[in-house]
Amino acid sequence: MKLRRIAALAAASVMTLAMTGCQIITIDGETPVNTDGGLVGNGSVGLSVSTLNNPFFVSLAEGAKAEAEELGMELITVDAGDDAAKQTNDVEDLISKNVSVLIVNPVDSDAVAPAVKDAVAQGIKVISVDRVVNGVEVDCQIASDNVAGAKMATEYLVETIGEQAKVAELQGTPGASATIDRGEGFHLVADEKLEVVGSQTANFNRAEGMTVMENLLQSDGAIAGVFAHNDEMALGAVEAIAATGKPIQVVGFDATDDALAAVQEGRMLATVAQQPDQMGKTAVDTAQKLIDGETVESSIPVEVKLVTKE
Repeated sequence: MKLRRIAALAAASVMTLAMTGCQIITIDGETPVNTDGGLVGNGSVGLSVSTLNNPFFVSLAEGAKAEAEELGMELITVDAGDDAAKQTNDVEDLISKNVSVLIVNPVDSDAVAPAVKDAVAQGIKVISVDRVVNGVEVDCQIASDNVAGAKMATEYLVETIGEQAKVAELQGTPGASATIDRGEGFHLVADEKLEVVGSQTANFNRAEGMTVMENLLQSDGAIAGVFAHNDEMALGAVEAIAATGKPIQVVGFDATDDALAAVQEGRMLATVAQQPDQMGKTAVDTAQKLIDGETVESSIPVEVKLVTKE
């Protein structure tokens, strides 16, 4: 009789679960995870930033933090330190913290993809910001038009130094979508109207930008212009050029405070203005919408413009 009663209770439990359409799974006492395609996690948002050793991404993170505080959202920010392997670990750690939305600013658009796929597979909503995640369909991509911005900056460089002048390109971190897109925009103009005598990576870093520029100037002293994929490298190039006393024109990208000052003082020709704080704010706003079950645009562009002394 006892066995028969236990079996009946078990059968009744199964029927109850089937009738209620239970969609909640609890693992080892952790926060329940919804398996019906809706919200998973505990309602928090994880932000994986490529590096906080760059004023642009500091502004992005600060914009996100300010908006999260305004919304009363729990935001967990982690700094990859420009290390693709660390970012993979960071993302996996955010997954283990049961975040509902992952905002990722990739160090390397390819390298971060497997970890982001893990997040997607677990039902976590994903937003990429400033740079894309290659090979993964995220819920929303928030970025400036890097190709258009670089093209605009290079056209202005041509107007200033003249066609067929010798120029150098300081490239960003290899594999980053911003590096790829800004390089594309530069070459759309430079390959036809300028003589590119050197294209080397300086990893979006000011000190490396200075070193690379010094080497480029040693190999060709007739360089008249420089396009750097970001302002940090551009400012490094400005330091290297200052030691030579040559009137070499430098354009950058990001419109950081230091770069804007350099443009105003005539040490840099121009920079492309993005709005990193607005990117961070928009990413957090979009994360909140996803948490609330709202539909969001798959791509949200943030306007760019050329900033010159004039």
